[in-house]
Amino acid sequence: MTIATRPDPHALLDGLRQGRRADLARAITLVESTKAEHQHIAQDLLRLALPHTGKAHRIGITGVPGVGKSTTIDQFGMNLIAIGKRVAVLAVDPTSSRTGDKTRMNRLAQSPNAYIRPSPTSGTLGGVARKTRETMALCEAAGFDVVIVETVGVGQSETTVADMVDVFVVLLLAGGGDDLQGIKKGIIELADIVCINKADGDNLSRATRAAADYQAALHILTDATPEWHPPVLTMSGLTNIGLDHMWEKITAHRAALTASGAFAQRRSTQAIRWMHAMVQDALMTSLKQNTVIAARWPALEAAVHSGRTTPQDAVAEIMALFHGRAA
Repeated sequence: MTIATRPDPHALLDGLRQGRRADLARAITLVESTKAEHQHIAQDLLRLALPHTGKAHRIGITGVPGVGKSTTIDQFGMNLIAIGKRVAVLAVDPTSSRTGDKTRMNRLAQSPNAYIRPSPTSGTLGGVARKTRETMALCEAAGFDVVIVETVGVGQSETTVADMVDVFVVLLLAGGGDDLQGIKKGIIELADIVCINKADGDNLSRATRAAADYQAALHILTDATPEWHPPVLTMSGLTNIGLDHMWEKITAHRAALTASGAFAQRRSTQAIRWMHAMVQDALMTSLKQNTVIAARWPALEAAVHSGRTTPQDAVAEIMALFHGRAA
């Protein structure tokens, strides 16, 4: 979507609050734009939207390709809509345009009570994560009760998503050759809820055994919060078995953390980390927009690469140039 005229953030917020999807799409396009003018408007809009955010369930869902994330999210979202919820699905994947998101979640894509947004088509993980956080805020201001953030399930994206949601759900498969692959990758340590998916048909017994193995393994890990020990569930996104139980655990998790004050603390900590990430992003942008530094940057990288300069000396020179001092 292109932005032909200068948008009015007050008018956009009114459109969001009234549920106009075109205004939500336009607002997200502003957030994702790299143009300075659009970024200024986006920040004005986010400032206005802030009082209308924070009430939604923020759910992270991850799992390796083939685990059935799309099928599960499609069915889970439809279940939530059936009980009166409005559902937004956002993706975090800096490696792909994810143009197939809407076709992978056919029913949600067609529902007036759902909104699906792929990742921005380019950018670093940090940049995509920042835009996803801001998109989440816009979706909350637009009245969505549940915001699901989906990650590809590889690399650093799980940690990034876990740090922007209230509850982090890890989908796993049984019988994949290493039933404890999640433990080895460290992903289980991030999980608030573990779900063994595709627990149906001939795979049901394997899934049940895998769930027992994971539950035993989780007992040796330290819980992220004393109020909650991550449960291991079996389910099938394809046949809609166990998804209601997953939702019960998600709501129970929020209730437990809210009662102890840990929920508010988690959100506050996430906001501080978001601020730190934005400071780093802004500083890096400022450095690279400095023409003197931009001209010197490739030579410094080459010198560090060859060992002629230490990273520390390169940083010292960059900062000296940034402050207008001779290196």
